[in-house]
Amino acid sequence: MAEAPQVSRRSRMRQFFRVALRYWCGRTRWRAWALTITVLVFIAAQTAAAVGINRWNRWFFDALEKRYVAAVWATTGWLPFLLGAAALSMCGLVISRMLLQVRWRENLTRRLSGWWIADQRYYRLGFLAKNMTAPEYRIAEDVRLAIEPLVELAIGLITAFVTAATFAAILWQVAGSAEFALGASTIVIPSYMAIAAVVYAAIASLGAYLAGRPLVARVAHKNEMEAQFRAEMTRLRENAESIALIKGDADERSSASESYAKVVAAWLQIVRQQGMIALVLNTNSALFPIVPLLLIAPKFLTGTITMGAVVQVVAAFSAVQAALIWFVDNFVRLAEWFASVTRVDELMEELEALDIGTIMEKEERIALGESDDGAVHLDNLSIAHSNGRVVVADATVTIPQGAKVLIAGESGSGKSTLIRALAGIWPWGSGSIRVPAGQSIAFVPQKPYLPKGNLRTILLYPDSDRDIPDDAITAALQRCGLGYLAKKLDLEEEDWDRVLSGGERQRVAFTRLLLQKPDIIVMDEATSALDEENQASLLRLFDEELNAATLISVGHRPGLEDYHDQKITLERRPAGAHLTSRRLRKSLWRVFRNRSAANEDEGSEADRGR
Repeated sequence: MAEAPQVSRRSRMRQFFRVALRYWCGRTRWRAWALTITVLVFIAAQTAAAVGINRWNRWFFDALEKRYVAAVWATTGWLPFLLGAAALSMCGLVISRMLLQVRWRENLTRRLSGWWIADQRYYRLGFLAKNMTAPEYRIAEDVRLAIEPLVELAIGLITAFVTAATFAAILWQVAGSAEFALGASTIVIPSYMAIAAVVYAAIASLGAYLAGRPLVARVAHKNEMEAQFRAEMTRLRENAESIALIKGDADERSSASESYAKVVAAWLQIVRQQGMIALVLNTNSALFPIVPLLLIAPKFLTGTITMGAVVQVVAAFSAVQAALIWFVDNFVRLAEWFASVTRVDELMEELEALDIGTIMEKEERIALGESDDGAVHLDNLSIAHSNGRVVVADATVTIPQGAKVLIAGESGSGKSTLIRALAGIWPWGSGSIRVPAGQSIAFVPQKPYLPKGNLRTILLYPDSDRDIPDDAITAALQRCGLGYLAKKLDLEEEDWDRVLSGGERQRVAFTRLLLQKPDIIVMDEATSALDEENQASLLRLFDEELNAATLISVGHRPGLEDYHDQKITLERRPAGAHLTSRRLRKSLWRVFRNRSAANEDEGSEADRGR
């Protein structure tokens, strides 16, 4: 697949918000707007409380300057009410902000995880987007890092705007104008404190931007390296037994060290950039309290304003300046937030690519349909790997209802790929697959999946809510050689994936078939972990309890032919056969049919041995 073009930051933001802002539409809109309005109300209340405290400072210090004891005590009496209002507004803002974060994240996580899981996108994504590392981490963690800081940053930005406007008006009113004599002329600068706050904030913001601009890309790279390291550790845990058996500890330790070295290198780049930003921020912190005092001092020394006015102006200047340098204070968080937005948007982009078919031309997809005669039809079916290499081409086969078909062939000939195409999770190719309408289909892989839960949940999966009597479940367990597990049917949850051996897992899969009674059964090496005796016992199910089902199975072990009526042998295609833009090149497809008729033919044994 060709490398995707670089997407601009503006495009990333637009694509992310196109999906994320759907929280304010549809069924969730009433809750979303209610939370949003509540947050805005508490922002207004918090600003009002801050203005009240600012004015209290002027009244209090004016009373101190004039030594009015009664005024001092009267002013002090208002302080508990102002502090209480500030505390309540802050508490309400925190609660409403966290509720908005939780609900918005819930909405986006449900939407994105549902999108990823539906229609086997989680499976196909691994083939189409090999560079898409850890999609589950992007959903679980990057969505959180994209939503939670976004709410806080949005609240901070709104608060900064409201604060800057409110306290700039106070500066305009209280500080007044500045007059400077230049020769015989007098220069008047109206509202010079407000102008000074804006200029100072602009200079500080520009310095932070220049120092921190490279941080976005470096944070994104760090997150990618962290995700790769987690994926490496997960792979080690999931394959722990195989690695331990072949004593691959040294190699895995070396691989883990190399992977973590990339994490360290990425972090060191961030540390260097953070040092540059810290230099700007610490310089600003040192100047922050000094600048307004130096600017207002001349007016106080000339007696133009009172001490209370000085305190009020300094506090208002600090509030305006703090609001206007919001970007400076939050640049690092903005960089980290945008890095998470980028990772979430990349996942959305790949999921959209699956839906709109940008990876593969429409005519090169395998069409899935329904048949009305009870048979499974493969019509001009051609199957290719995701890299374009053809493994099966131009196959036309009809599998009648109730038939038992064995698919054989050497490794790499496309047996398992054909099973995936029948399951509808492998779209690469052309032609069509039609299965009987209204019939249930069960797929049995080589390594059956065992979800979390008790044994009953495991056996009834994926329809764990079915009401099946205990004696029926016990009988199915006994028939499949698992009768000793019947006493654990409703015990506490266990990690069955580790408790059961490979052979036991495969017998669980056959127990599910007995309980489900599907019309069509598709198996892929479903008896590979069983000895010949247990394999024969379970395969007899298709001549007895499951004799009415259509069976399509992949296998190469001896003796499988005895339990099938037909045999399809796939021959491996030579290297170099790939998809073309309009057609698929032909491969060999040989069908050996009708076991009973073949048994009467003198050459049947030779055919069967192939």
